Amino acid sequence: MLYQLHELNRAWMAPLTYWAEANARVFSAPDSWLSALPGASRIAAGNELLYRLGKDYEKPEFGIHAVKVDEFDVPVMEKVALEKPFCRLLRFKRYTDDVSNIKDMKNDPTVLVVAPLSGHHSTLLRDTVRTLLPEHKVYITDWVDARMVPKEHGTFSLDDYVAYIEEFIRFIGTDDLHVMSVCQPTVPVLAAVSLMAARGEPTPNSLVMMGGPIDPRENPTAVNNLATEKPLWWFETNVIHTVPANYPGRGRRVYPGFLQHAGFMAMNPERHFQSHWDFYQDLVKGDLEDAASHRRFYDEYNAVLDMPARYYLDTIQTVFQEFKLPRGAWDVNGERVKPSAIRGTALMTIEGELDDISGQGQTRAAHKLCTGIAESDRLHLTAKGAGHYGIFSGRRWREQVYPQVREFIAAHSSQPAKRQAASDDGKVTPIKRKSTG
Repeated sequence: MLYQLHELNRAWMAPLTYWAEANARVFSAPDSWLSALPGASRIAAGNELLYRLGKDYEKPEFGIHAVKVDEFDVPVMEKVALEKPFCRLLRFKRYTDDVSNIKDMKNDPTVLVVAPLSGHHSTLLRDTVRTLLPEHKVYITDWVDARMVPKEHGTFSLDDYVAYIEEFIRFIGTDDLHVMSVCQPTVPVLAAVSLMAARGEPTPNSLVMMGGPIDPRENPTAVNNLATEKPLWWFETNVIHTVPANYPGRGRRVYPGFLQHAGFMAMNPERHFQSHWDFYQDLVKGDLEDAASHRRFYDEYNAVLDMPARYYLDTIQTVFQEFKLPRGAWDVNGERVKPSAIRGTALMTIEGELDDISGQGQTRAAHKLCTGIAESDRLHLTAKGAGHYGIFSGRRWREQVYPQVREFIAAHSSQPAKRQAASDDGKVTPIKRKSTG
């Protein structure tokens, strides 16, 4: 019923939202006589703020059309490599007519970026993808909004998530493949590779795990505490709802995006209030650059998706309440998950010093579990001054984290180094790669 009430309220608010958008335009457009009236800038700013608070936020585009490779602008095309009911595997294909560049790019390592299915769209990792592209072939998991998946496709569980990752790895091939998981997917990615290793299947050259709850018992955050303080039935009763009839997934049980968004905002209400007030002030002052930065951030932050109910409840129970992975008690489709079975795959873990979602030690715990990985093939990085988002997006990701990720991948690549890469200080230094045989 709550979902239906939300949709009804959204429909009622739509005329006011459109009216506010129109007012914002006519009171700010240079060729409008209304923009010359006293107080027009405040009227326009107030209406745009009202419009942005009430509007619907659709899934943003990645918008990556070109990257610089060896000082050349190389076109990039976003392609669907494999499509499943609940996820699309995207590839960012680079094109060039320069013969030497073609040869180098073909030898670049392949990176599968596993985006989180935890509220936001995979475009939240746009900066991650854009930074990787000049020196890597890049794929990313693009999870589908559950309200858009017809009910006849069945449920989607945490076990299904693990199976999807296994299928994507087999589809791409493990020859010089490096899997990077960001936040929530560190757990199912580690499970997928563990199961593949235990069966004797080829596994990726390396795993890069960033800010994820491998062992949430380490330095629990407010997010972890909520999951342990409430019983599973509380989550099923209070946050699981049915998709209304106006969506393809009508009748499907989900954790709605609008409730997730409310939770995101409630974690730091003062910061969001201040951000919106600053946006209003920037519009009044005519500071268009800062106003545009606010729009870009909240266009992404406010775009949320519905999560399948079974997957969400499985994650709460398996990962955050029963800690099955670190306890060695997790069975996926009847197979025990044993990270100790992983051999020949290097492991890098990354945590943010100021991460308030996955506390320090939660991701690093993967090293305790992966006892079959040689010490020389392990690396841990704590990004100084970085919060949760800073380890995969923004200046700290680009300047502090990515250079070490790049070197780690290069050191465990199957291909010899022929490309040169820019270091933190802008100087060009050779990439050193170690043959894995």
